[in-house]
Amino acid sequence: MAEKNKIGILTGGGDVPGLNPVIKSVVYGASETGRQVIGIRKGWEGLTHMIGPRDATYIRELTRENTRTIDRSGGTVLHTSRTNPRRVADANVPKHVPAKKLKELAFDGKYYDFTPIVIENLEQLGIGCLVAIGGDDTLSFASVLSAAGFPVLAIPKTMDNDVPGTEYCIGFSTAVTRAKQSISRQRTTIGSHERIGIFRIFGRDAGFTALYTAYVTSERCLIPEVPFDVDRLCRLLMEDKANNPSNYALIIVSEGAIWTEGEVQELGEADAYGHRKKADIGHALAEEVRRRTGQETMVSDLTYDLRSGEPDSIDQLVSITFANIAVDLIRNGISGRMIGIQNGCYAEVPLPDVSLGARKVNVEKLYNTERYRPNYRSKLGAPLLFSGS
Repeated sequence: MAEKNKIGILTGGGDVPGLNPVIKSVVYGASETGRQVIGIRKGWEGLTHMIGPRDATYIRELTRENTRTIDRSGGTVLHTSRTNPRRVADANVPKHVPAKKLKELAFDGKYYDFTPIVIENLEQLGIGCLVAIGGDDTLSFASVLSAAGFPVLAIPKTMDNDVPGTEYCIGFSTAVTRAKQSISRQRTTIGSHERIGIFRIFGRDAGFTALYTAYVTSERCLIPEVPFDVDRLCRLLMEDKANNPSNYALIIVSEGAIWTEGEVQELGEADAYGHRKKADIGHALAEEVRRRTGQETMVSDLTYDLRSGEPDSIDQLVSITFANIAVDLIRNGISGRMIGIQNGCYAEVPLPDVSLGARKVNVEKLYNTERYRPNYRSKLGAPLLFSGS
């Protein structure tokens, strides 16, 4: 058994700008303490599918030399997946896992629980603490590992900004910045044709991305936390058109927003974490607005474009700082924690409790339910950038 003094690091779930700065900063910080960093490729898949500690498909030693420039680009050099080690389907079991070992794993008739294999693989790699970077799904298994006694630290990332226990997740600022830029560019087309523009944006369970994009673009938004009335929305959009010299209106819609007349449908099979895809509310809403107002509409999908490319300055700053806090905690022998933001300050907090669900927008403080727009009042004493839920 290798001596367990190495630091492991992985990225899971959807990629966001800012992941590579975290990886680089952990490597640089660890090198100052004389500790080696092992990169685990493709998220939790790397720890369920690896064949020994020298499996180049999933295991990569990280050094100052091979991470020197990675912070200048987006995505994740370690790549990612949505693998859930607690729900490995029978058809997805790696061929090298012997039948005898499979019989030792919990099996519900459809899925195997690979938690013991993940821990065994971490020990084979000589990893003494694992840094898991992800959203609530990825970090839910980090909590499982911690409960099983393996040292884990979590770093939250998601453009939805909905991981419980932190006011900020890596990727959120870049998403809002890119969304604002896209909307600003597309105003010319919407205005030229005097249409109603509908911008669909990430936010399955929480409306932070739509809300803050609307805040900086001075537009209306629909969020999952508040079901909306289509007739009222149409009246507001027609009011906006009438008051706009260019005779157009905009609305920013979270992918998980629902109207009072019925919930948006889910499509396809559930993924490893039990999520199904939401039907496209952008086009559904556009057709309904067109039918009720007689106005031409234009739909723009502000989703995957927001997660591509390099991080903005805020995400770069937060990523570097989260990573350095993680290294400090490892140096001090602290694990079972998540690095986050609370009350506008950096903090180390308990790992997310998946049973609590996604963090939600504080509707009373942040959202005008009558006008479907952000609340701009009563900001004295609030944090500079983001306020809690």
